Amino acid sequence: MLKQSDNILENELFKSIYEKTPDYIKGLNLMDFSNKGEFTFTLKKEHLKPYDEQTNPQGLNLEEWFAGYAKEAKVSTAGIRGPQNILNPQDTRFPINLVGIVLATLAKALVAKEKYPNKRIVKVAGCEVRYNSQLFLDAIARIQAAQGIETLVPQSRKTIPIWLASFLAFKLDLLGGEYITSSHGISVKNATKDLNCQGSQYLPEESMEFVDKIQQIFDETNKNGSYKIKISAQNNPLINEKAMANIQDGVNLYVEYLKSGVAQDINLDLIKKYESKIVVECVGGSAYRTLSRVLDKLGILDKFAWFNTEETPFFHGIGKYNHTPKGEKAFYDYSVDATVVAKKSDGTKFFPVIETMGYDKKLKDYPIGTAVLITDPDHDRLTVTQIEGVNAIDTLNTLGIDYVKLDSERILTVFTANQAFLMIMDFWAKQLKSKGAWNTNPRFMIKTTASALSWDEWGKNNGVKVVNVPVGFKEIANIMKKVELKLKTNPNDEVIIDDVLGNPINLGVNPRLVFGGEESGGMIMGTEELIKSEHGRLAVAMREKSATEAIVVASALIAKLGTKPLSQYLNDVFDENKIIGRFDTRVDIAYYNESEPDINKLKLDKIAGEEKRTLNDIFYLSMAIALKKGKITLDGIKNILNNKFNKDGLTFDNLKSVKFVGDGTYLEFADKYIEIRPSGTDAKTKAYGGGLNKDDIQKYATVLGNYSGKRTQLHKELISEELYKNCKELAMEYYLEFVDKDANNEPFEIPQYNF
Repeated sequence: MLKQSDNILENELFKSIYEKTPDYIKGLNLMDFSNKGEFTFTLKKEHLKPYDEQTNPQGLNLEEWFAGYAKEAKVSTAGIRGPQNILNPQDTRFPINLVGIVLATLAKALVAKEKYPNKRIVKVAGCEVRYNSQLFLDAIARIQAAQGIETLVPQSRKTIPIWLASFLAFKLDLLGGEYITSSHGISVKNATKDLNCQGSQYLPEESMEFVDKIQQIFDETNKNGSYKIKISAQNNPLINEKAMANIQDGVNLYVEYLKSGVAQDINLDLIKKYESKIVVECVGGSAYRTLSRVLDKLGILDKFAWFNTEETPFFHGIGKYNHTPKGEKAFYDYSVDATVVAKKSDGTKFFPVIETMGYDKKLKDYPIGTAVLITDPDHDRLTVTQIEGVNAIDTLNTLGIDYVKLDSERILTVFTANQAFLMIMDFWAKQLKSKGAWNTNPRFMIKTTASALSWDEWGKNNGVKVVNVPVGFKEIANIMKKVELKLKTNPNDEVIIDDVLGNPINLGVNPRLVFGGEESGGMIMGTEELIKSEHGRLAVAMREKSATEAIVVASALIAKLGTKPLSQYLNDVFDENKIIGRFDTRVDIAYYNESEPDINKLKLDKIAGEEKRTLNDIFYLSMAIALKKGKITLDGIKNILNNKFNKDGLTFDNLKSVKFVGDGTYLEFADKYIEIRPSGTDAKTKAYGGGLNKDDIQKYATVLGNYSGKRTQLHKELISEELYKNCKELAMEYYLEFVDKDANNEPFEIPQYNF
């Protein structure tokens, strides 16, 4: 029976998926998790091969699924994610499916048992509100229980944020965790984010351990004809809801942590005295359950108004359209990333996600100056916006701040994370200085290369050392762990860390993290005293970005400013710190419609898109690798780029360097930077820019990001065919060298738990 919704657009999505799903998929009943008792799923040799109605009616084509899964595990920046059949979660034609979740969970459990034989292995598991998330959570907990692994889960499998699962993995000294989310991605996507014992997302080498184990399961299945997988009863005592209930899902512990960092009285007192309401937009609704409890325990809940507190996997229709960007009639999802900018048919820019939030009506009775803080379903990212009068438009244009028109008199300013986080880090630094705490330790920040140049400039002006890393919060966490190892082994020595640009960065003796973040909206802040786990491990900061931390600091800043708009504060930060690179941009190039319901067309479109993405990537990457290996000069690269792009109005005469930065190619100019980066999880190219002139960086990012990647004659003459073909492999070697240098590989020891 076709699933029905009260939302017309969601019904269109259901209808299109139902019609594109073949009958043999609709009839699948491989494992029934509505069965609350123990049962066994038998993986058969036939399941590994393609479906054929006559010769292999049991075919699931799991070998093809696994090839794609393993490929993504090697490069993924944010969990192994992809689209799913939201109506038929056992549909193995899709990257994310119930069978795949079961296999991956079993493989991780087997790896854990081999590493820690005869030990009490405890993990945490959680999810947000996406389609089938609770089913996947139930499957994970029951598979782990069947293998003797204890899983802490919220009561009734309710939602928690990714940062809370990460926090508990570290704070309670667990072996790790599983979290089901696809962050701010489109509604039909899902993923498992694997958390290690630090609460950090798996690095590729950690993922490959369980990927290899899946291969062993397949080998055994092929050899013996079948492989039995046990699923425990739903009430198995190893599925521990009581421990999570006793600690209120960890909310009390997290509030205690916040009070040692950003939720000190110096910030809370400002918020408590603020006379206006700050609006929190809970896209998907799942942030509300945890965030409201945290704010209540901090004594500031009454200062907030809420939008979209009801949990829904369709995310209230946010980001959803009944036509593609080209105007074609089809369901199209722009994701729930409020900062996404698109162009209408007449060429004008607009915010497609914010346009679907209905703010022209919802904000009608809110006064000018009201801040709207937008967070995503797993509550790790934050977008800062504020109502201003139309008289601010000229100033906003000068500052490079975009806005959405609400009515004839009011607009909603929309700050990029680069702009918002610059204000937040500056405000927090001033707060620490005002209470005399700033100079107690040297300060440093960790940022991705794709983030703003203004952050580097601000750091230099404030004596804050900056460590640049590849995109992905696990990269930020990896630097934290390197710093912590040095603090532990040589506490009286200067801490020196290499950044991904190849620079050794001296952080000083006993440094403290003041900010860690990325331009996509995720950030974390450290504490004055090192964070201590229940059994004595120390950390400079938590391992996952947290919109709650960002909301606390942003709210204190808003309260401090009173009637002064955030845009004016941003201008003050620019002026006080003599920041030159004030502007930033990001151009997202998607090579196919991720919402396409026909999986066969989706796969073909994605493969074609990945080829386009890769050609664009290696056009620039091959030059960076050739320069690093001394096979080309910088002048040679300038000639290649000028030869190709002069006709588009671009010039490369002031290009200073071209570097591979772990996952993309970074072009440093005298007046700007442009980074071209292939998505690690999809058929997309992302082009970032920062510099002195917004129109200039947008032009460079757009032209370079959209280039087909076709090799020019000069490119062929100066870059050998061998190097061109091997540049991805060489780049991976350089990346792993960066990751492994000074790596904190201290073995995890399972403690004696007191719960």
